[in-house]
Formats: sequence, structure tokens, C-alpha cells
Amino acid sequence: MTVEKRWRQDHTGFTLLEVLIAVLILSIGLLGLASLQANGLRSNFSSYARSQAVILANDMADRIRANPVQAAAPIGAYNNIAATTGDPGCLLADCTPAQMVSHDIATWYTNLQNTLPQGTGTIVGNGTVFTISVMWDDNRDGAVGAGCGAAVSATEGCFSTTFIP
Repeated sequence: MTVEKRWRQDHTGFTLLEVLIAVLILSIGLLGLASLQANGLRSNFSSYARSQAVILANDMADRIRANPVQAAAPIGAYNNIAATTGDPGCLLADCTPAQMVSHDIATWYTNLQNTLPQGTGTIVGNGTVFTISVMWDDNRDGAVGAGCGAAVSATEGCFSTTFIP
């Protein structure tokens, strides 16, 4: 038997070590893909929550614009709102502008809580300029800020808009 023929017989096929190394490299790649997918889902949810916060803030701004009598009062009913009120049932009966404020606030807080994780919001105004802030638990760790600003953690979702009705 010549040297060339024996070399071909001894070195044909894969060795177990080569197969194990290939499986190891493949498994590391699949773990990387799983991590990439998880990060993509997390970013997708964060983007969805921010979009919903913008929609909800604009919804409240439209509600304030639709009730100019209560919005323009110096100590109007839309000023400095930080908690929900009872809904007077304006969908079933006619309401005064003051009752409409209670309905708007109750509906807005219900929408915040149903749409965003631990969603809450504040409205601060002086009858001329209003600031609407929407806060939520962006990374779902149970932490929600009390307002938007420089002290807000990057893990807490926050959107704020200022407008003149």
C-alpha cells in the first residue's frame, strides 16, 4: 500500500472533535439570534407604548380644546389634575361643561390604565398654557415616575407635551 492511498483511508470523514466544535459554534450563533430577537421585542413594545402615550396625550389635549369655558378659567377644572375623578355618566345623559371635565378626566385615566402598563398622567395648566404628561412602566419593573423631566430614569416611560388651547 502506498503512502498516498493509506493517507486517504486514514483521513476520510469528520472526526468527533470536528463535529463537536461545529455544534458549539452553531449553538453560540443560535443563542445570539435568540438574544437579538428578545431585544427586538423589548424595543418594539417600548415603541408601541410611546406611540400610545402620544395618542393619549393628544386625546386629552383635544378634550380640553373642546371645552373652552372650563379650560380658560384661571382656576379651571382642567388645571393641576393628578388623580382620577368619578365619571358622571355623560355618555347616557346630557352634562354641563363642569361635568364634562369629570367625564374627560375619568375616561382619560381609564384609557391610560388600560393601554399602558401602570399608566398614569398629570395635567398642569393656568388657563392659558397646559402641560400634559403621561408616565408608564417602560421596562415592566414596577417603577413609574411622578412626572417628566431631567430626573426621570431611562427605564421609566414618559411623554410630555405643552400646548395652548
